Amino acid sequence: MGLLLYVDYACFLKVNRLSYSGFDLSGRSAVVIGGTSGLGKSIALGLAAAGADTVATGRRVAEAGELADAIEAMGLRSLRRTVDVCDRASVEALYEDVLANLGQVDILVNAAGTTLRVPTLDCREEEWQKILDTNLTGVLRACQIFGRGMVKREYGRIVNIASLATFVAFRDVAAYGVSKAGVGALTKSLAVELAPHGVTVNAIAPGIFPTAMNRELVYNTERGREELMRTPMGRFGNPDEVAGAAVYFASDAASFVTGTVLAVDGGYMASGVNQ
Repeated sequence: MGLLLYVDYACFLKVNRLSYSGFDLSGRSAVVIGGTSGLGKSIALGLAAAGADTVATGRRVAEAGELADAIEAMGLRSLRRTVDVCDRASVEALYEDVLANLGQVDILVNAAGTTLRVPTLDCREEEWQKILDTNLTGVLRACQIFGRGMVKREYGRIVNIASLATFVAFRDVAAYGVSKAGVGALTKSLAVELAPHGVTVNAIAPGIFPTAMNRELVYNTERGREELMRTPMGRFGNPDEVAGAAVYFASDAASFVTGTVLAVDGGYMASGVNQ
């Protein structure tokens, strides 16, 4: 048995020439919805840096153009397109546009999201519905539209952006928490259904990352100080630190990984008492 393991390992080293290329995304095409700002932007640039032709899209034309310029400067293909995840026709048009220009979609990242801080008893139904429509149903729309093509080709990587709120409650953001818990459940359901068709579906649950949307809250409120105290690493995340997880899930290195929600959180989810 020991000799067999030694031979297998020797073969592995010979085939891989001591250099593992499982994270190389060259020849792949990626679409990052919600990829023009915040964590989505870092993910889009990370996928491109790993070699994937990447379309980073959101609701603002100027930001989509800036990302396309940056990706094309790497010698890769991109497009300047906007999308509204609350509008199925908009997502369908994006899909058709990418197919026409890039030929295929191997990787889909769903990073579009919104939130609102309001006590749950005071949350109006229209506010609740808007958050769920963007954060959860928007993910469903994109997975359905892009996923069918992946199933047909019998290859695909879907990466959804969940949240720590997928697992634990944050005060006064119930709609957001419910939407992200739903993203976790949707990720697992799709993983089971699409696994026989060569499509993996995973999610990333980012910890506390200062972005343009939340920087003031994170750095200058008691809430932010509590979040920092509960993070064992003693610091907030850098947006670039999410990109590695996305590249992993999108790559052949994760070919046997599906249905996983990976926390990238500096130890937040492992934390009990820190002092």
